[in-house]
Amino acid sequence: MKILMEVINYDRFKLKICGDLKVIALVLGLQQGFTKYCCFISEWDSRARSLHYSRKDWPARKFLEPGILNVENQPLVELSKILLPSMHLKLGLKKKSVKAMNQEEPAFTYLREKSPRLSEAKLKEGIFIGPQIRNLIKDE
Repeated sequence: MKILMEVINYDRFKLKICGDLKVIALVLGLQQGFTKYCCFISEWDSRARSLHYSRKDWPARKFLEPGILNVENQPLVELSKILLPSMHLKLGLKKKSVKAMNQEEPAFTYLREKSPRLSEAKLKEGIFIGPQIRNLIKDE
């Protein structure tokens, strides 16, 4: 990735980077794979299963220093030059909100009616695809 960025003269143009979350983690020097602190924005602890849906605020990363919190290499870009991909955000937010919903509420019933071809298991886990999310966003 470092060689690729040198070839495209990244230092000269200082472009913003938007890509898959794995690519973003790579250019920020984060360890790939199943790691404890996998989020490049915060110090979210992926192994703290009991806190996943109860804790709202995870401390933000203040720096990306190799050897600390799953940072393996020196970052190739500044954190401020990263743009988050909107579809990842939409899918993540939708999944979290559906999983936190009470399944007896009218809102959950509305989701079931809005996506009739979606299986009950996928609905409970909050697994949606792009067109389903766009339909929900457009609906008043």
